[in-house]
Amino acid sequence: MAKRGGPFANFSSVSKLPEMKSFWGALFALLLVLVINFVLLEIYYAIFTTVAILVASYLTFRSIYSSAEKSQQTSRERNQLRGMVTTMDDSLVVYDQNFTLLFFNPAAEKLFKISAAEFLGTRVEPKLAENPTFRRFAQVIFPSLAPSMITRSPAGKYPQVVDLSFDDPYLELRTFTSPIIDDAGNLSGFMKIIRDRTREVSLAKEKSEFVTVTSHQLRTPLTHIIWALESINKESALSEETRSLSENAYAAANQLRTIVEDLLNISRIEEGRFGYQFQKANILEFVENILNAAAPNARQLGIKIYFNRPEEAIPDLMIDPQKLSMALTNLVDNAIRYNVKNGEVIVGLKKAERGPYVEVSVRDTGIGIPPEEIKKLFVKFFRATNALKFATEGSGLGLYITQNIIRAHGGSMNVESEMGRGSTFSFTLPADPTLIPPKEVPLEY
Repeated sequence: MAKRGGPFANFSSVSKLPEMKSFWGALFALLLVLVINFVLLEIYYAIFTTVAILVASYLTFRSIYSSAEKSQQTSRERNQLRGMVTTMDDSLVVYDQNFTLLFFNPAAEKLFKISAAEFLGTRVEPKLAENPTFRRFAQVIFPSLAPSMITRSPAGKYPQVVDLSFDDPYLELRTFTSPIIDDAGNLSGFMKIIRDRTREVSLAKEKSEFVTVTSHQLRTPLTHIIWALESINKESALSEETRSLSENAYAAANQLRTIVEDLLNISRIEEGRFGYQFQKANILEFVENILNAAAPNARQLGIKIYFNRPEEAIPDLMIDPQKLSMALTNLVDNAIRYNVKNGEVIVGLKKAERGPYVEVSVRDTGIGIPPEEIKKLFVKFFRATNALKFATEGSGLGLYITQNIIRAHGGSMNVESEMGRGSTFSFTLPADPTLIPPKEVPLEY
């Protein structure tokens, strides 16, 4: 059934609103005036007066009715919003710019064990954290008071996203703080959404701890296996078949060790304890050393490596040589592994076009990456479909580790690729040391 339209579609409900009561009273009085006019005045004057009164009444009615209808719509939307806020799982707190509490939803009451009826209108101050009853709430309103705080959003950008951790009892919260702006464009307060992430963070930590423990347990026996295979390979009396088996086992064991080391590195990165040690280094010499180390493997596979030296002077950079070596080596190794026969790897170094950054690029003439899969490249364990067919070995962890190392250096990564023509992986490093993150923080779960 079609809905009724028109300017008075909601007449039955709007006509009963308080705003309309005064109009109905005035209309009744006008009707009495009209009756009196017809009794006391001449017919022409009575008709003229009646028409004027009716027109004025209609215009007044339209104005009052429109205002009442808007009021009804506003009230309906307010009630709907209040219903949503009341039943939402996340806690919601609203306070003015003086930190006086204006709203406290049931989820917030449950989380902080505070009654909204008793607490609304109270001004929240840092010293409130001295009271055990209100300590956790005060620490959420003033995150710097919390035992552990990690800011996830840029300074001055809203919403401000902050992760907070508490002990006794254990609690993981993420807060989203947004300003409330009035009709005049002035700041009138703040709205803070508090999400309880205790369960999901606990599960993620348990998974990470399992991977770490398992990797450690695998590394020790694996090292002994590799040592044993190295000793066997040194024996001169081995038959050709035995030597081939031993060398294949040695290569497989080393591949497994690489995966184990990658898993351990990921655990350290995600927990914020990868242990970066920054020092000033000549980036030109650094890149040359990486390429010299990769050259024997490239020659064996028939791949040529070229280095486009910068035409302008490149300043020394603050880097962690060990970690950055891991990142650049991974990109160069991938460019060699997924290349075509007699292919090329071209490594470039130059000042970035924007900002105080240096750009390093690794371009290959290999198989390329499907366009729809480029965004997934830096996801843990992901490998492109054509890469799986081209080279079955590989864990899908290298690019994830590489991206996190570059981010920890204050840089960013970019990928360009064309199927059958090759790919270019590039990353930037800041020439200004102040652009390097001041400390290592755990990754988001």
